[in-house]
Amino acid sequence: MPRAVRGMRDLPPSEVACWRKLEQILHEELGGYGYEELRLPLLEHAELFERSIGAVTDIVSKETYTFLDRGGARLTLRPEGTAGCLRAVLARQLLRGGPRRFWYLGPMFRHERPQKGRYRQFHQLGVEAYGWDGPDLDAELLLLCARLWRVLNIENVELQINSLGGESARRGYRAALHGYFEAHLERLNEEQRRCLRENPLRLLDSKAAVLRDLLREAPSILDYLEPEATAHFQGLQELLAATGLSWRVNPRLVRGLDYYGGTVFEWVASGLKASQDAFCAGGRYDGLSGALGGPPLPAAGFAVGLERLMALLPEASGTAWAASRPHVYLAHTERRAALCLAEWLRDQVPSLRLCTHCGTDRLRRQLRLADRSGAALALILGEQELAEEQVIWKSLIEDTPQEKCPRTLLPERLRRLVAQADVPGACQRSSGQEAH
Repeated sequence: MPRAVRGMRDLPPSEVACWRKLEQILHEELGGYGYEELRLPLLEHAELFERSIGAVTDIVSKETYTFLDRGGARLTLRPEGTAGCLRAVLARQLLRGGPRRFWYLGPMFRHERPQKGRYRQFHQLGVEAYGWDGPDLDAELLLLCARLWRVLNIENVELQINSLGGESARRGYRAALHGYFEAHLERLNEEQRRCLRENPLRLLDSKAAVLRDLLREAPSILDYLEPEATAHFQGLQELLAATGLSWRVNPRLVRGLDYYGGTVFEWVASGLKASQDAFCAGGRYDGLSGALGGPPLPAAGFAVGLERLMALLPEASGTAWAASRPHVYLAHTERRAALCLAEWLRDQVPSLRLCTHCGTDRLRRQLRLADRSGAALALILGEQELAEEQVIWKSLIEDTPQEKCPRTLLPERLRRLVAQADVPGACQRSSGQEAH
């Protein structure tokens, strides 16, 4: 039997229903803050990520799917969305009218070790804003996140924030970190020593136990911030306090991407493994546009790992989002007439979900399949009903006698059925479909 590629997975209909509901909520809430949707390609030139994320980061050096295409171009399946989003914004001159906000959603690819909640093809929501340099934008992004968690009924989460300052702050802090870890070089493995040589900030992002112990006594970047970076970070905290949002300053917090500077943040959840507890992260990357050859451009954003977010939803919401089952199952002995009737009903009843039986099974088997489909109603069209311009109306929810219904009355009765069935919280019948 063929198998899926390691680290890639299928989404069965029961899970797709939940994903679609989540995507609908995200779309509505982001629109409420003035964010516009962008759709970005899966493939970018490899140089884009080498210049933005950093050629010596684990993502670029170990995890990207990079290859030569038939024309000899080096291409990479996108491992994250920020660089591609900014590339699109610059290439299409989308900021000619002034600052703008964007969001995108889709699969990303990293060659990591697959485990629960972490796949080689995973999905992210990306939210990016360009043209604002004040702490009010940072605060808005965090308030938007907090609203998403409330709407999704996700609890037991913590916001952690930090500032990486400007280039001079990071340069001084790298030197301080290098000196500190040099004194403990014997406790570092070869990979950690490589990070120390190339970019000591990478060590702060490590999950290794030995580094966690060493970091307790390591210098804090907050002691190296420039005055303007300190003022920005204090301004952000004042805005968060004014809005009632809780947070914790984590001076060891960095991002795994080299383009971040200034504000950085993570939302962590107690319901996830310690190594994967951050399900949303972001910050400022004001220098990325210049690194890509563009003009100076203030920028900030965040990304949400949707697999990790979905892992929080069943426990948080208490009920799974149900798949869209058919309202009606049409059983019949008259194939041509049944197809014509089904099309007519779909024209007459907006949003009707009608499943027409295909094949030549006996009516008894058709009705068993109708029951398994999860439909609320079975319509039966036989030779006699066709001659009388009627159908048999058989409830699959209530224990009531079946009845004949004139064809002319069907649209109005089905409209009432659809309206009642699609009311949030309405009673739903069980079926033989996959359980959530």
